[in-house]
Amino acid sequence: MANDNKIETLISARKSLKLSLEKSKALGLALGKAGPRLEEINQRLPSLEAAVRPIRADKDALVAVGGHINRAVSPAAAVLKVFDAVHGLEKSLLSDPRNDLPGYLSVLKRLEEALKFLADNCGLAIQWLEDIVEYLEDNTVADERFLSNLKKSLKNLRELQDDGERAHLDGGLLDAALDKLENEFRRLLTEHSIPLPMSSSSSLADQACIAPSPLPVSVIQKLQAILGRLMANGRLDKCISIYVEVRSSNVRASLQALNLDYLEISVSEFNDVTSIEGYIAQWGKHLEFAVKHLFEAEYKLCIDVFERMGLDVWMGCFAKIAAQAGILAFLQFGKTVTESRKDPNKLLKLLDIFASLNKLRLDFNRLFGGAACVEIQNLTRDLIKRVIDGAAELFWELLDQVALQREIPPPPDGSVPKLVVIIIDYCNKLLGDDYKTILTQVLVIHRSWKHEKFRERLLVNEVLNIIKAIEQNLETWMKVIEDGTLSHFFAMNNHWYLYKHLKGTKVGDLLGDSWLKEHEQSKDYHSTYFLKESWGKLPGHLSREGLLMFSGGRATARDLVKKRLKAFNEAFDEMYTKQSNWVVSDKDLREKTCQVVVQAVVPVYRSYMQNYGPLVEQDASSSKYAKYTVQTLEKMLMSLFQPKPGRYGSFKGRQSSGKFNNGVADLRRTASAVV
Repeated sequence: MANDNKIETLISARKSLKLSLEKSKALGLALGKAGPRLEEINQRLPSLEAAVRPIRADKDALVAVGGHINRAVSPAAAVLKVFDAVHGLEKSLLSDPRNDLPGYLSVLKRLEEALKFLADNCGLAIQWLEDIVEYLEDNTVADERFLSNLKKSLKNLRELQDDGERAHLDGGLLDAALDKLENEFRRLLTEHSIPLPMSSSSSLADQACIAPSPLPVSVIQKLQAILGRLMANGRLDKCISIYVEVRSSNVRASLQALNLDYLEISVSEFNDVTSIEGYIAQWGKHLEFAVKHLFEAEYKLCIDVFERMGLDVWMGCFAKIAAQAGILAFLQFGKTVTESRKDPNKLLKLLDIFASLNKLRLDFNRLFGGAACVEIQNLTRDLIKRVIDGAAELFWELLDQVALQREIPPPPDGSVPKLVVIIIDYCNKLLGDDYKTILTQVLVIHRSWKHEKFRERLLVNEVLNIIKAIEQNLETWMKVIEDGTLSHFFAMNNHWYLYKHLKGTKVGDLLGDSWLKEHEQSKDYHSTYFLKESWGKLPGHLSREGLLMFSGGRATARDLVKKRLKAFNEAFDEMYTKQSNWVVSDKDLREKTCQVVVQAVVPVYRSYMQNYGPLVEQDASSSKYAKYTVQTLEKMLMSLFQPKPGRYGSFKGRQSSGKFNNGVADLRRTASAVV
């Protein structure tokens, strides 16, 4: 019984031990499985801790955080909404403005307003977000890693904000839109800038009534609208550059038909003013046309287009157009003329230049009077000074130049010296209606610069003194001509020239009728002596003495006729050969002189040959004596004194001494206005 109890106790103990072992084994397995879970829990504890941290945060901080977050998110949400609106404008602004310019400008204005809002509020939104992050961090109500990432993002936004690049806000959309507006500005200008139609066959007077077509009002309004937007975005300078480029090119195209290549000529490319005299005449007409019709139109158009931008803008724009279109080239050409060497025509050409500039004085002052046109003003003032100084110097030198020419021998052909031709022409023109007022104005200005007064009588007296100097030259030259016949021929020529070319002129009126009459009478006097001392002697060789009724016999008469015809022929040939090189330039005087010579010789010769010609005509050697027919003789005499080609090409005396050579050298050094 007792054993049974022990056995049962052992069995019970075994079962209990076995059960304990199984439980331990199960517990071990359970512990083995719990290890990874514990590790996972361990890893999640920080986030769980962060999640429950607000629960452990200060109650007041938790209560206030909602308001802070709402205040920070509202500006940011507004900014994001505007960003979305900006992207919504992209399609419209990348289209062609010409299709609907007002609509395009309206959309652009919305973009500008949106960008202004973003520029003004992005910083504020970022600041609010930075403040809430700082609040969350200070009050430990958010995960540190979350706050770290948020702070990094806000830092990047702040850097972009501080960079100031507008493209960061719109991705370059505004710049692209402004580029399109600039292109449209250029297109509108180019398509409506049409060069003034010029015809090379018509005169500038005809062209003057054709005003350049202004831009249509609708185009000007579009340009102004575009300018307003571009100026608001700092692109005015680019617009001005485009405008100047297109409009100056248009003016140049209008001027191109006038063939203005001569404006580029340099002093080294011509010998004297005479060689470019035609260009100087064109220059005045071309300058007037350019100023009154082309630059005037550009001036008004600049005001129409840029007036809202201010005086400095449109005046500066016009100044650039004028400079680039060619006004500087016009002024430079005038300067080139003033720098050329002195020659007979330079004084008058300088007065022509002054007259052209003076005629345009009010236009120049109005068009180019602004501060932006300072270069044009300086060049114009310099040109006017050069013209006035040069013209005054040439005028006051004339008397000395005439006196200096006195030492140069007269022309060997007895003609009118070029000096006389030039000076008489000068004096007539200088006191004529075309130049007297201009020259007076030039001399008044020139003297005023020296603080000296000018009286009109000074001009008249100087011209009269020059005429008197010419008379002295003629008297001197008549005396140095050794051939008496040539001296009378020379005097006849020159007295007639003075009379004919001064009678009925302002200079002639000042000299008086008695002075003119004196020269007319002197011409007649010297003409008579010229005929008497030359051709008037020929009839004497055809004496009839001893031939009346053949008193000495026919053979004797024949010998006398042969002898006298031979003497006549020899005298005629010598005189004709000598005087065939003499010149009378005035047609009326030449014909009259030839007729007088013919009347002195031909009737006597005709009568003589009619009466005594038959005595020698049957002789075998008759051609030696009856050398000329009456018709041939008359034709030869009527062909005398013809001008030679290029006679007035120069005035160069034959220097017979070193004194004359020195005089000419000195004259050339001073760049004579008369030689």
